[in-house]
Amino acid sequence: MNELIVGWISLELQVTNSPFNQEQIELLNRLLPSLADSQRIWLSGYLTALQGAKSPVTSSATPLADVAATVQAAPKEVTVLFGSQTGNCNRLAKKLTKELEAKGLKVSLSAMGDFKPNSLKTVQNLLILVSTHGEGDAPDNAITFYEFLHSKRAPKLDTLNFSVLALGDTSYEFYCQTGKDFDKRLEELGAKRISPRIDCDVDYDDSAAEWFKQVIGSLSVASVAATVVSGVNATDVNETESEYSRTNPFQAEVLENLSLNGRGSDRETRHIEISLEGSNLQYEPGDSLGIYPENHPRLVEEIIDAMGWSTTELVTLNKNGDKGSLQEALLRYYEITVLTKPLIEQLAKLTANAGLNELLVAGREQELRSYINGRDLLDLVQDYALKGVPANDFVSLLRKLPARLYSISSSSKAFPDEVHATVRSVRYEAHGRNRYGVCSVHLADRVVAGDKLPVYIQQNMNFKLPENPETPIIMIGPGTGVAPFRAFMGEREETQAPGKSWLFYGDQHFITDFLYQIEWQRWLGDGVLTKMDVAFSRDTDKKVYVQHRMQENSRELYEWLQEGAHVYVCGDEKKMAHDVQTTLLAILEQEGGLSPEAAAEYLSVMQQQKRYQRDVY
Repeated sequence: MNELIVGWISLELQVTNSPFNQEQIELLNRLLPSLADSQRIWLSGYLTALQGAKSPVTSSATPLADVAATVQAAPKEVTVLFGSQTGNCNRLAKKLTKELEAKGLKVSLSAMGDFKPNSLKTVQNLLILVSTHGEGDAPDNAITFYEFLHSKRAPKLDTLNFSVLALGDTSYEFYCQTGKDFDKRLEELGAKRISPRIDCDVDYDDSAAEWFKQVIGSLSVASVAATVVSGVNATDVNETESEYSRTNPFQAEVLENLSLNGRGSDRETRHIEISLEGSNLQYEPGDSLGIYPENHPRLVEEIIDAMGWSTTELVTLNKNGDKGSLQEALLRYYEITVLTKPLIEQLAKLTANAGLNELLVAGREQELRSYINGRDLLDLVQDYALKGVPANDFVSLLRKLPARLYSISSSSKAFPDEVHATVRSVRYEAHGRNRYGVCSVHLADRVVAGDKLPVYIQQNMNFKLPENPETPIIMIGPGTGVAPFRAFMGEREETQAPGKSWLFYGDQHFITDFLYQIEWQRWLGDGVLTKMDVAFSRDTDKKVYVQHRMQENSRELYEWLQEGAHVYVCGDEKKMAHDVQTTLLAILEQEGGLSPEAAAEYLSVMQQQKRYQRDVY
């Protein structure tokens, strides 16, 4: 077989002695240099099997399936790595793995945080699925791999084939930045693309499906034999996911919608209890609930009035071409509260509006970012006099209204067939108008018990209780960041987990803003919760936050870490999560006698061991 491969490689130099005609030689010389080793090996086996079956090599009489039964070529190996903060890339990676295996490929699936970077040089085919978190940052479980790949320790990858699927949000400045960084860096290290990178917005299903099609098509060429031998194809894969999902949400009944804040509070926090009966949806503490909201009716009416449209005009509602009223489309189907650069670019083309084109002029990126920030569709149509654009043409440019994700605040063991969410209403004034959080105000103002909400479960494998119930846990969650920890405690109570638990909780005022106070006190009394430290920032002259309580308890906290405690942080990423991490590093330096570099390495190792997990937004 190896001799045959050598013969192929040398074919171009042996034209005069070749049994092939000129046209065949040209075809072979175009094909053979493009083949990977595994493809050459498969083809060698195929030709050998034909010869063994006493059929001429040039004959097409022997069916491929018969030959494949004789030649069971080793399937091509593919490594699928995902970096995911909320679970989307994790879910997509699992789906991709199933489809690749159905094509006869041998697949190794791993979170980036679990992958050994030093083994990268042995990988032949690499598929990366990664989201961008925050302001262009890599997800927590991708940080170590990202840093390795961008370090001087990264090896040359001349034999690596790769492709990248990047998830992001076009309303953010650094759209899909992590995926772009991986794509660029792998190329710099010498790797070759299997197929081009595809960047996905929040409505990523179609774009992801196209990328799947491209990479599977490229990789499965050399695996035909393995596929035929196994008798497996993509349609044979049993789908283990629930009937209800992000693309097919469950219409769930609202059981309760309660205010958690006391009278006089500056804040409005809702506790929503939702029935999952009949859905077969399953979740674990740490997972999130996806809710598809409705836009504010007042904003919908104002946009329709500003554009001179009719509420009853029929427009396209979705990619299937279904039709509905314009009012229904703007209320339930399309995003109208967020502006993005791609939307403005498309509207500029559609309308030839001089003002929009001026806003998009090269060198004015900062002005564009400043305009987009905090404005919505009504601002755009009023500021740039877009009245007169046909409604159907206009809405066809809008993004699908995305679901909002909320950390689940219940344990399914404690509340079978139910799921609870803790939602703080967002209301503020900007650019001369009152603004509303789309989902939070929908839930607060327009949803009552008995109503139905389209929901689904979003698994989050990066925020899970320790497998060993004896492991101590430290939970840091101010405000609605306390939600998953209510689920953690409910779960530990039901399973009678013996491990110690410590909660750091904070908000503005003790009297009006202590969310789930009675439950925490009961868990403390029962011993389910071992220790609790609270910080109410507006009750004292000097503002006190959770990180201050951590510092006050630095010695004991360090001792818990030395005992193997897992640390969980949930809540605001921009300030709280950053301050908490800074405090953890300071405690490691102070109590552990570590240098800043050693403290950072300590925390990094904790993250790799899944002892430091964050659910931040």
